[in-house]
Amino acid sequence: MQHHVTVGVDGSPESRAAARWAAQEAVLRRVPLRLVHAVDWPLDPVYPGLGRQDVDRWADQALSEAAQELHRRHQSLEITTRCLTARPAAALAAEAADAGLLVLGSRGLGGLVGFVMGSVATSTVVATDTPVVLVRLADDPDGPGTGSGAEIVVGVDIHEACDRVLAFAFEEAARRDCPLRAVHGWKMPTAYSYAPFFDPDNERDIGRSVTHMVGDMLLPWQHKFPDVNVIHTVFTGSAGEHLVKATQGAGLVVVGRRVRHSPLGAHLGTAAHAVLHHAASPVAVIAHD
Repeated sequence: MQHHVTVGVDGSPESRAAARWAAQEAVLRRVPLRLVHAVDWPLDPVYPGLGRQDVDRWADQALSEAAQELHRRHQSLEITTRCLTARPAAALAAEAADAGLLVLGSRGLGGLVGFVMGSVATSTVVATDTPVVLVRLADDPDGPGTGSGAEIVVGVDIHEACDRVLAFAFEEAARRDCPLRAVHGWKMPTAYSYAPFFDPDNERDIGRSVTHMVGDMLLPWQHKFPDVNVIHTVFTGSAGEHLVKATQGAGLVVVGRRVRHSPLGAHLGTAAHAVLHHAASPVAVIAHD
């Protein structure tokens, strides 16, 4: 049994774009779509004079309008709505527990690419093991330049287990019948910077070895998804920088997030952080051990 797609709705243009993206994804997956709005009560003193009934009425209206719009676009799609009283990040993370995918809207960085990661989006991404896709208003499937056949880009790390990340990327590419580009960035060991005589052949040899390792990592998934056209690109330098460049024109970029059980420290790796702040496409964040 396939899980439904859940999307956070708050009435903003960004959340409406996310809802349209999520609806298309639910159609591709042939699963229901669930629209969720969380009311963080009490709102005073942020919104003085605003009563609970007013807030509930507005939330119901936001959900109803979103559901009606999506029903007009996808008449056969099963759509349900839920309005919860809870902190938005906690509510969305809880709703994601039984979902196959959670979709969130996010503001773009003005005229630049990338996302403004608000506290709700950031807290939700690190609070759930369910794949999370962040969608900007510019990623609206009804907007300009959002071709459905655009390639999917996935960041791979030969030093970590990437099975969940690769599984998601290959499945998405198979659903969309589009190419998949795997990107890996590597750097020469720090010790080489202290070597009195550096042999460029060493760097070329390491580069060939890394390329073979990336190919070996992808091979089982290519056998499992023989119809997916896979391209793998290995760069010397920052993985995040090359991933960001690869997002130009991509339909989706997929990055991993290592699960950290400690409440201290960063919960997003440097590559994922760079992509979320500079990507020119929707970003899927996949938690892995």
